[in-house]
Amino acid sequence: MKKSVVTIDGPAGAGKTTVSRMLADRLGYRYIDTGALYRVIALAVHEGGIDSKDDAALEKMCAALSLRYVLTEKGPRLLSNGRDVTDRLRTPEITMLASAVSARPAVRHFLLDVQRAMGREKGAVFEGRDMGTVVFPDADDKFYLEAPGKIRAMRRFLELRPKTKLTFEEVERDLLRRDRNDSTRAEAPLKPAVDAIRIDSADLAPTEVVAVMLGHIEKMAEN
Repeated sequence: MKKSVVTIDGPAGAGKTTVSRMLADRLGYRYIDTGALYRVIALAVHEGGIDSKDDAALEKMCAALSLRYVLTEKGPRLLSNGRDVTDRLRTPEITMLASAVSARPAVRHFLLDVQRAMGREKGAVFEGRDMGTVVFPDADDKFYLEAPGKIRAMRRFLELRPKTKLTFEEVERDLLRRDRNDSTRAEAPLKPAVDAIRIDSADLAPTEVVAVMLGHIEKMAEN
């Protein structure tokens, strides 16, 4: 089967990361967590004391960044200027800051080039929020993974519980606020691509979601 670019978009807590990793493994593809790229920018903003709304400062900072994924015994790791920052990207603070910087044109334009460069060789599953609408509008296979807010918030709460003292209500509030930020921003808002296959993951196990995706990919490859 000819290698393709697969995009999986959707809101936080829909199960994109688990499904994307599993699908990439089944296909023998690279897994690219594009949300992590925005988190790296957020981390750099945080560490540099940069105003997240200062586009000139953001553009200058991005120009000095070199981002790349490497495959290690621990799985895919994300390097920023040669430094492994993977384990510093999942705090609530960086998560909310990533949502803020992702709306800035300077950041989106910088990462657009980074992501498209990663996709030129194909054979990759890109997880994100605007992969099928903006970054890869001509992608071979597009999916949009969704679920009700309460379910997504509980998934995120259980994921964060070993690392934070946030209550479920606080996690839900942050998740819904991020939903609003992502879906109402002027630059590349979160929405399904018109030709994306929409999948509600509320009552499906990750393996079942992957099976649906594989079925579609195989069907498209035959056409």
